[in-house]
Parts: sequence; structure tokens; C-alpha cells
Amino acid sequence: MSVFLARRLLTLLATLAGTSVVVFLVLDVLPGNAAQVMMGADASPEAVAALAARLGLDQPAGTRYLHWIGGLVTGDLGDSYSYGAPVADLILERLALTVPLALMAMALTTVLALAVGVTAAARHRSAGDVGLMAAAQVGIAIPNFWFAILLILLFSVKLQWFSAGGFDGWSEGLWPGLKALLLPAVSLAVVQAAILARITRSAVLEVMREDFVRTARAKGLSRRAVLWRHVLRNALVPVVTVMGMQFAELLAGTIVVENVFYLPGLGRLVFQAIANRDLVVVRNCVMLLAAMVVIVNFVVDVLYAVIDPRLKAARG
Repeated sequence: MSVFLARRLLTLLATLAGTSVVVFLVLDVLPGNAAQVMMGADASPEAVAALAARLGLDQPAGTRYLHWIGGLVTGDLGDSYSYGAPVADLILERLALTVPLALMAMALTTVLALAVGVTAAARHRSAGDVGLMAAAQVGIAIPNFWFAILLILLFSVKLQWFSAGGFDGWSEGLWPGLKALLLPAVSLAVVQAAILARITRSAVLEVMREDFVRTARAKGLSRRAVLWRHVLRNALVPVVTVMGMQFAELLAGTIVVENVFYLPGLGRLVFQAIANRDLVVVRNCVMLLAAMVVIVNFVVDVLYAVIDPRLKAARG
């Protein structure tokens, strides 16, 4: 197990290093004056030169890269050009919204997907199975931003149960914060739950054909007990893998939904930084999002090795 973890850790570090090089090359080294882009086409040459000196753009690319990596390691990400505040503070403030939103969406995704997938597999080829899979196919086809607008029209405009957008912060209390994130979480979870439900159904059907399932039934266990205690546990190997990728996608892909609900999350920060040509914020946010995806995939690899008994036997 230690050798497996060491290999995965080395792969993680190598991937992060390669990602940092790509992000740096795209935003700092490619042809074009980053200071000119940030200041705009009408800025004077003196102002552009002053900003370039302040950002260290007059230094060699290798020096700038090492300085940036050193800042990432120590937590010094520099100052935002448009906000006039440390980038690290901006990111931490926005993560306090984005991470709970992703966790809520993932929790809803897991509950819906497991319930729908296992129920459909238990009623294989019945009307219920066809209906649930048809609903899942519709869920896959629905864009989450369009579904978010429908939720706002129904629950905010017509029923007036929820706010149409905005987030007052966790200082207002846990329930007001969760309530403000519920509709965005549902809009994010619908598509992910539909995808995961189909994968869960396929995995459960495959496990149900195994010999140990017939043995468990022959010992007198009920169909429900076999399904939830034995079949689902063995079917979780591919499901957990997909769940990890979906959680990484939720962390990095909330830009559109956060803008629909006017949520001050990390995705909206990236969107505003791009609009303001704040390349310092964009570079660090893109690196953070990429690192989140890589780290989540690393955790999924470890969980996969822990859950799958075949990999345990191979390591033994």
C-alpha cells in the first residue's frame, strides 16, 4: 500500500508541476504584453511600463515562474490589480461559498443517483425502469443554467419560497446560508445525478449477475437485503470513481450557475477577473481549480484501491 501511495503521490506532484508550467506559459509567456492587456489599449506607455515593473514582467520568464511557485508554496499570491487586495484573501473568501455549494450539490447528486439507479436496476426492463432512465436522459440533456432559471421562476418569483439570488454570508446563520445555496445546488445536481444514476444502474445490474448474489438469495436473504447490503457495496467501485470526477467538476464548473444566482463564489471571481483583465487573479484561480481537480482524482485513486478487493489481492 505504501508503494502504491508513493507512486500516486509522485504522479500528483508531477501533474501539478506540469499544470503550473502550462498555466504560466499561457498567461505570461505567450506573445503579447500582459500589462497592456490589463491596462487596456488606450493606456499610456508610461502607465503600462509602471504596471509591468510592479508585476515583475520586466524580469526573465524563469525568474517570474520561480517567484510565482514560491508564492504558491508560501501562500503569497500577490495583489489583485482590479480589487486592490491580496489574491489569497479573495480566494479564501470565495472558497467559503464554492466548497459548501459543491458539497451540497454532491450530496444531492449521491442521494438521487443511488436511489434512482438501484431502483431502476431492481425493476430491470419494467415500466419503472424505462421511466426512470427516460427521466435520467432528460436530466442529462437539460443545461444546468436553464434549469436554474426555471427554479428561480418557480420557487422565487411564483412561490416566493427562496431568494432569487445573492448570498449574505455565513455570519447571518447556518440555515439562511444553506437556504441561499439550495436552489443553486439543485440546479447543479440534476445533470450530475442523471449521469450517475445511469452508471449506478449498469454497475448494479452487472453485479447482480454474479454467483455470490444467487448464493445469498439461496441462504434466505431477502431481495432488498441482498440488493442494498451486498450488490450495492460491490457496485460502488465504478460509481465512486465517477463521483470523484463529478465533485472535481462541481468545484471547477460553477461559473455559470454562480453568475445566474449572483453568488460571490470562486467561479464568479474568475469571471469578473477575466472581464477586468486581472491576469494575476486569473492565473492563481486557474491553478487552484486545476489543483483541486488533480487532488480529488488522487483521492479517488486511493479510495478505488481501498474499495476494490481485486486491487487488494494484487497488492498482496
